[in-house]
Amino acid sequence: MKRLLRWIVSVPLAVLLYALLALLGGISLAWNLIAMLLYPVLPARTGRALGRRVIALAYRAFWATASAVGMMRIDAGCLDALREERGVVFVANHPTMLDALLLVARLPRSACIMKADLMRNIFLGAGARLARYIRNDSARVMVRLAVEDLKAGGQLVIFPEGTRTVTPPLNAFRPGVTLIAKLAQAPIQTVFIDTDSPYLAKGWPLWRVPPLPIVFTLRLGRRFAPQQDSDALLREIEQYFRHPLEQRATDAQPACQQPRAPTLS
Repeated sequence: MKRLLRWIVSVPLAVLLYALLALLGGISLAWNLIAMLLYPVLPARTGRALGRRVIALAYRAFWATASAVGMMRIDAGCLDALREERGVVFVANHPTMLDALLLVARLPRSACIMKADLMRNIFLGAGARLARYIRNDSARVMVRLAVEDLKAGGQLVIFPEGTRTVTPPLNAFRPGVTLIAKLAQAPIQTVFIDTDSPYLAKGWPLWRVPPLPIVFTLRLGRRFAPQQDSDALLREIEQYFRHPLEQRATDAQPACQQPRAPTLS
């Protein structure tokens, strides 16, 4: 009987969750068809600015909808004060597949480093190319494009783990982010993504319904200045992310430490 009741309750929640994901897919597909037409005719600077702001707006609308229907509770307001700051590298941990969407929604100047095969994805590719997101298939080209973008006033969102966390609390960091910061003379702003949900973590399938609502809290940590020894700085930042929750919470800004996570608005 208990199993039947859980099934009865979970079915409408699953339908609503899949409807939200279908909405996100539909928005992404529609924008990518438009971006495909805009890419060859817009100047690079105009296309970059338009592409990034539309992506941020679309993701923010998605999070607002998910919050309004009670599927998610999201506290990401601490990023708002930094949305127009130029030449900043945002470094975050990577618990789920949704992390990039959370950050980009609040940072309309930001570019992501993406896997090369995603640039050919029908739901992401054209929009990413218009926004001048950065491919990761060539390390040298990736670093050069990231540095150029930061020097031009952009922001960079990067997950040094390279993939979603496999060995909690953190995968070993991959090199690159501190070298980019050094060459661009850009500060590194750390962001902690906290969630108690396993949804879309490594090994969690898209179709499996998680406990709801899904709660995400984003907190700003320390800001690191670029250093000449980029390898030493990478190790320092990795160790900083590995601090116990109680220690690193003292670095988070008060506005990001709310007892209940409000919805995006």
